[in-house]
Amino acid sequence: MLRLLLLALFLVPALAAAQPARYVATNATVYTVDDDQPTAEAFAVEDGRFVAVGTEAALTAAYPDWPTLDMDGRTVVPGLIDAHAHLMGLGEALLQADLVGTTSPAEIVERLVAFAADLPEGAWVTGRGWDQNDWGGDGAFPTRADLDAAFPDRPVWLGRVDGHAGWANTAALRAAGIDPDAPAPMAPEGGAVLVDDQGRPTGVFVDAAEMLVAEAMPTPDLAYYTEALTRALAETSKYGLTGVHEAGSPLATLPLYRQFAADGRFPIRNYVMITPGEIGAFCDAYPDGIGEDRVIVRSVKVYADGALGSRGAALLADYSDDPGNHGLLFRPDEAVEATVRAAMACGLQVNTHAIGDRANRQVLDAYEAAIAATGGGPGRHRIEHSQILSLDDIARFAAMDIIASVQPTHATSDMPWAGDRLGDDRLKGAYAWRRLLDSGARLALGSDFPVERVDPLLGFHAAVTRQDADGMPAGGWYGNQVLTRAEALRGFTLDAAYAAFMEDEVGSIAPGKRADFVVFSQDLMTVPLEAILDTEVVATYIDGTPVYEAEDE
Repeated sequence: MLRLLLLALFLVPALAAAQPARYVATNATVYTVDDDQPTAEAFAVEDGRFVAVGTEAALTAAYPDWPTLDMDGRTVVPGLIDAHAHLMGLGEALLQADLVGTTSPAEIVERLVAFAADLPEGAWVTGRGWDQNDWGGDGAFPTRADLDAAFPDRPVWLGRVDGHAGWANTAALRAAGIDPDAPAPMAPEGGAVLVDDQGRPTGVFVDAAEMLVAEAMPTPDLAYYTEALTRALAETSKYGLTGVHEAGSPLATLPLYRQFAADGRFPIRNYVMITPGEIGAFCDAYPDGIGEDRVIVRSVKVYADGALGSRGAALLADYSDDPGNHGLLFRPDEAVEATVRAAMACGLQVNTHAIGDRANRQVLDAYEAAIAATGGGPGRHRIEHSQILSLDDIARFAAMDIIASVQPTHATSDMPWAGDRLGDDRLKGAYAWRRLLDSGARLALGSDFPVERVDPLLGFHAAVTRQDADGMPAGGWYGNQVLTRAEALRGFTLDAAYAAFMEDEVGSIAPGKRADFVVFSQDLMTVPLEAILDTEVVATYIDGTPVYEAEDE
């Protein structure tokens, strides 16, 4: 822990001090994502911005006295931007038991026992990453009984991989004031409490109902959040990320982010989406938003429904594998429209989570009505995930200039069971990136980390192959929806920047823009598809300064 803190305190300033204020980067294959000059051999940087891009001969002649930075034949692309992520959520996940990839409740208990051995006496045991769809069988949810034998007295609270369900043991129920032997409490709107055949809580709480248990947990202190943020930032730079769009963050986190930035400890540009309940307070305090170098706030994250894996995504028709259940809309249509209208009226971009086709239609309808009533505020409103769409709704994105913010690895993670949930007909409009793009819509690509892994190359690979890391299935899952490599790179760079009103500053390698770029070990734009994931990040630069450099082997 001390090593991580020292790294965050001293790494970035030390690198900044070692980097010349101006230089010419040479001997590179540069993909600029600039239509005027798609490729180059070299570029010049001065005071943190690109000043020229072109051939090596032209730039070394134009700047003969400038130091050169030999890229050793490597490939350079603009700094990668994850258009939908949870920066603090990643840090918190790194402080909990990692349950990703577990194949049974028994394996989860084994990991929890090892994790709990280092916890203070009486502390809650927390973890994240379980997915009942990975356990074989019928994909049934776990119960508190699976945890009680190993943890009869200590509260246990475990977040599902997508964050849309929580799993508690009996001790956690009691700590939350829930009688495990009585009928389950009523779920709040937009949530569900799973019950046994006698109506008692099983221990699984979906979406809004998660707060029935989560609110009983001890409140973390500043030291906890400082450590979480330190750990998260140590992850992002090493994967080539120079920007993230944080999909929902309370105003209380902003002082910590801004302090890290002021101290030179924030090697990322974070486009923060506030929470809906704080629209009024934020607009009163920051009528023009926050537009700092590393912390930018001018949008709000709204939720329309839950997730497909926990059957909380709101569908127009019943789940194919759960007749009678069509998921959960978090709020009625008029309430969603009221929130959207209030946000647009005060000049905020609205970015709404919608997974199911019913939720996506609700959001499109709300945007249409609010734009008509308010003029739409700043525009460029987004639907986060845009995951399952009625084919009739796809054209509405381009018609209203709505950005589809999608996460390619969700498709490859969900493909083993998405067909069971939806059936073949609905899959035609699910994860439909090619249909969206061909309709004229703009895509911004992300990962949703820590739901998925941080590495954006996993998303790039999924976008261009519709295959998992093992190359399955052959030809890709609904392979007619793949993106080209140029489209995928643009989605993680210039179009992600556009989705945050930052395309004039970042997203491409062009004169006048900030010198954010990534150096890769190989040419991910030309290597065989099966070799893309062998690509490694050699260095990550922000404002022309390295914030990550791989160790020499």
